[in-house]
Amino acid sequence: MDAAPSPPPAAPPAQSAATVKRRSAWRIARNVVIGLVVALFLVWLVLYITKGRFLKGPFERIVSSATHRDVKVTDDFQLYFDPITIHFRADGMTISNPSYASRPNLFAAKQIDARIAPLSMLFGKRHFYTLDLTGGAVDLEWNKQHTHNSWTFSEKKGGKPLDFPRIDVATVAGTTLRYLDPKMLLRTDLAFQTITSTDARIGKSVRFTGDGKVRATPFTLKGALLSPDATVARGRNQLELAADAANNHVTVAGTLPSIADIENVPLTVTSRGRNLAELLDIIGVAIPRSRTYHVKAILTKTGTTYAFTRLTGRFGDSDLAGAFTVQNIEPRLHIGATLTTRKLDIIDAAPFIGYNPDIVATKGAVAAAADTGAAPARILPNAAIPVETFKNFNADLKYRIGVVRSKNVPVSDIDLTLSLKDSLLKVSPLTFVMARGNVAADITFDARRRPAHDTYDIRLSPTPMGRLLAGYGVIESGTTGIVKGRIALTGDGDTVHDSLATAHGRIAFVMPGGNFSARNVQLSELDIGTFAQKLFQGKLKEPVKINCGLIGFTVRGGVAAADPILIDTEKNVIAGRGGFSFRDEHLDLVFRADGKRISLFSAQSPVGLVGSFAKPGINVLTPQLLERAGAAAGLSLVATPVAGLLAFVDVGDAKAAQCGPILAAAPASAQRTTKGHQRDDVGHGTTATAEKDKTGKAPRKKFLGIF
Repeated sequence: MDAAPSPPPAAPPAQSAATVKRRSAWRIARNVVIGLVVALFLVWLVLYITKGRFLKGPFERIVSSATHRDVKVTDDFQLYFDPITIHFRADGMTISNPSYASRPNLFAAKQIDARIAPLSMLFGKRHFYTLDLTGGAVDLEWNKQHTHNSWTFSEKKGGKPLDFPRIDVATVAGTTLRYLDPKMLLRTDLAFQTITSTDARIGKSVRFTGDGKVRATPFTLKGALLSPDATVARGRNQLELAADAANNHVTVAGTLPSIADIENVPLTVTSRGRNLAELLDIIGVAIPRSRTYHVKAILTKTGTTYAFTRLTGRFGDSDLAGAFTVQNIEPRLHIGATLTTRKLDIIDAAPFIGYNPDIVATKGAVAAAADTGAAPARILPNAAIPVETFKNFNADLKYRIGVVRSKNVPVSDIDLTLSLKDSLLKVSPLTFVMARGNVAADITFDARRRPAHDTYDIRLSPTPMGRLLAGYGVIESGTTGIVKGRIALTGDGDTVHDSLATAHGRIAFVMPGGNFSARNVQLSELDIGTFAQKLFQGKLKEPVKINCGLIGFTVRGGVAAADPILIDTEKNVIAGRGGFSFRDEHLDLVFRADGKRISLFSAQSPVGLVGSFAKPGINVLTPQLLERAGAAAGLSLVATPVAGLLAFVDVGDAKAAQCGPILAAAPASAQRTTKGHQRDDVGHGTTATAEKDKTGKAPRKKFLGIF
């Protein structure tokens, strides 16, 4: 019996169409990837074998089109992956400059050999692992309008800042770089040379020397980029730079993240020289001159801003600290500074009003004024405000000074705010403490007008006279009086002298009640003690009691006329006439003390303050005193010697002053006696009722030929 037949094998399960489609897509993708890898490998292999020399023509055309410049390679050319980094070599390569440039090529090199990070060519900043450059010449230029530069490969207006690629390790030999900026009036030429240091800690270094000119100032420099062995793999380079210009020596040192990257890198900068003003004048910034200086700071460049922080140093015999920034923005530079001085020597403060501090220190203020062009024996400086330089920059400054070292007037706690914008210079506010009194000032120089329009507004809060005048012969312990005042003037001129010589305004100092005591102390050629004694007609063995006083002047055309000078004391009324001139610095003041009671041997004659600002003096031998002496001699001859004493008797007819108008600093026309009558001993150029013409009216005398 035959065996039963076996059943047929089971049919495989049917596959879904979706599964078949997925597997097909995967195979296609796999094949594409394999094909791409093979293709890339073949490209890499071809490039590696041929070194990419056949790409020379396409490279020149593509780069020329992209940069809008003629790019040529006259000798060997290589461009390939080795094995992953891009290896680029070009011998005799040139990139042309735009038509406005003074040289034909932006870049030329005998040989350039570099290894480049591939992805950096597509994303972010260009990154060179290594760069070997031989016989290179780089020419970087701005056009005259400063709207385009040679290294910006674009037709768009406005050149970009110079942006070096990141370079980790470089060998640069026989290479030069030239930079030209017609707007900044800057030209520099650098020559690079490869040098291997003998220091075991240092590998290769790039050293350079150069020279150039900023505006009209030539300079020289030398430096090096050093690659320490311990950090070369991370592409860190030590920068050393030294430059000399306009009697200044500047050094820069720091560690760069790559050979040509200084952005946001803190660098230590030191500078020393004979004058800080000479240093900043190099970039067209005007500041008051200084004595010999030495400063140190940390410099950090961020975009167009150069920030100098942690600044410390000295100028002359004064210290300096703070921060300083320079912003290279349109349409002009902007300077910002926050500075502090703990102790300022008074000689170092001389430049703030135009003096050369070196001359003040060695020869005095008169010689320093003469150095500015002032006439002989003058003290007001004639140094011109740098109007043209003001057009180059704007500025904002905050400056605090702790103490000013001065022999005569104690000054401290100076707080100065300065701004310069579009040729308008403002010093506002300026505050300081002077002899326990506060001074506030607002000063402007508007150089937008020609000549400059200048305003001075200086206010003195109530200040103890004893401390204020202690250096001028006043006894502090015996003086309880105070003084307050204001100077408000406007004038036109490009120098301090010219602005004051054309000034109009008012000067007034008010003295409320208090005691005044002085000693015989010499100041220059003006003996303050003697002046006070002659004025009060006594030896000042006891303090003089002052009820109220006003020393006021009205200024017209640079000439200040007394309006009024009136001081009411316990025993006398002191009135003054005359004035002074900012034009020629002439002094012509007469003070007269009239007794309120009858007084024997008073010889109450005017005391003159004469001479000039530089050489003031007193005149006590006046015609009135001579007349009294002559009358006394005549009476003695015709009568008896006792009768001669009558010529020296003061009848004591002085009218006490009403203090209200005095304390309000009112002009002479508003002054009154205690009985409310208008005073006739001030104003009209007179100091006493005795000085009247035949009509009984006080004559109006001209002062210095003006009033």
